[in-house]
Amino acid sequence: MENATMSADQAAPLADRLAWVAVDWGSSNLRAWALDDQNAIIADASGPRGMLGLAPDEFEGALLETIGDWLASMARDEAIEVLICGMAGARQGWVEAAYLPLAEESDVLAELGSRLTPVPTQDPRLQVRIVPGLCQRPNAEAPERLEAGGFDVMRGEETQLAGLMHRHPAFDGAVCLPGTHAKWARLENGRITGFTTFMSGELFKLLSQNSVLKHSLATDEGAGSLSDEGQRLAYLDGIDTAMAAPQRLSAELFGIRARDLLDSRLPAGEARGTRLSARLSGLVLGLELAGATANLAPDSRVVLIGDTALCQRYRLALEHRGFSVGIEANADMILAGLGRIHQARLAASD
Repeated sequence: MENATMSADQAAPLADRLAWVAVDWGSSNLRAWALDDQNAIIADASGPRGMLGLAPDEFEGALLETIGDWLASMARDEAIEVLICGMAGARQGWVEAAYLPLAEESDVLAELGSRLTPVPTQDPRLQVRIVPGLCQRPNAEAPERLEAGGFDVMRGEETQLAGLMHRHPAFDGAVCLPGTHAKWARLENGRITGFTTFMSGELFKLLSQNSVLKHSLATDEGAGSLSDEGQRLAYLDGIDTAMAAPQRLSAELFGIRARDLLDSRLPAGEARGTRLSARLSGLVLGLELAGATANLAPDSRVVLIGDTALCQRYRLALEHRGFSVGIEANADMILAGLGRIHQARLAASD
């Protein structure tokens, strides 16, 4: 277990207060929370045992490494519910949790709670269920609607969206979950009406590490920080350029290399690379925003859910383009979503 939070005076009565365990299982890490019957956090833990580093028969052991201390005083014939979202339900994960087809008329929160995938375990103290992802097929009746989307899938983000809908049931509008594969979803009247995935994070990585542009970009960890005014201006100019003419993206990308070779206005040394890295980031995100915001009114509100630093980068771009932006913490939405799905499961079993 890499990190655990639990005070000494909490340890003894934890088993008496523990009602269920929430787990967010990612590709590289997992996080777990011990919760009481009011969904209050008693303890939390995290570790580096992500899906990519585990064979299917290793997941139970990894889970016990992370939460085993919470179960130590439980009787062997007691079982605690463990509700998992994320990549544990992928095809390469613990047990594949089938995607739930998205339908505009369906109540996703209730559907997620009634379509959980049970997982057989060796330890009788574990009663494990995995939240399904969502899948989307083209809407043949309304193919012109951008928010209706095309073929798409999400796994893990559905729980964050469930958390947002639970915390803010009156919100209608666009939600963005930045990441390697950013998700944009549309919420209307408590429903997810469609979503689209943009591979912007992966595209940036491929271009910066595996293309001719790598010779012109900064390689240090601060390259993407937008820490000075020159970087921010280059980033925002990239946003504007890509949104104004997305069909020219390929040409603008090579233009980064040409600027490095020819533009005497650029600073020398490492600052040159960070400036060009910021422009590349802006071009790639600008292409995403050109598609994701095409049908949004100029002053629309967009809610971001995710890593703080990445959300701030999106916020800078969106506010620059005139949108109103709110940010919700990733862990807060996961816990709210798993809590609501847990309640829906209990209601469905009554």
